[in-house]
Order: sequence, then structure tokens, then C-alpha cells
Amino acid sequence: MRATLTISLPTMLRRNVSRAARSRHMSESEFVRNAVQRQLWMEAFEETRRKAVPRARAAGIYSDEDVFKLIS
Repeated sequence: MRATLTISLPTMLRRNVSRAARSRHMSESEFVRNAVQRQLWMEAFEETRRKAVPRARAAGIYSDEDVFKLIS
């Protein structure tokens, strides 16, 4: 199911969205959907990282090598 969201953009941002979408052979809607999806993913990733890093540090995990040692 799809729902429509109407947004207001400053003129320059709208032009940049149009140019970027055209250069990627996408519609503006598809470009904006992808951008919103990426932003939401990054926020979820950062939130997960914010919670996980202190736990990892408490367990003595500081690097990729530490993780590799645990799973090897």
C-alpha cells in the first residue's frame, strides 16, 4: 500500500533533487524515497551502534581483530 506525502522544498534543494534524480535515471519520487530510506537506515544503525559499543567495550572488544578472535 502506498500513501502520498506532500513536502515543501526550498528552490535550490528542489533543483538539486531534480538534477540528481535525472543523472541516476530515476523519478524524483524514487530518488526521495531512496534518500529517506537511507536516512532512516543510518539513524537505526547509529542507534544500534550507540547501544552496542559500550557493551562491546565492557566485554573487551575494541577492534575488528577482537571480533575475529571471538568468532574464530
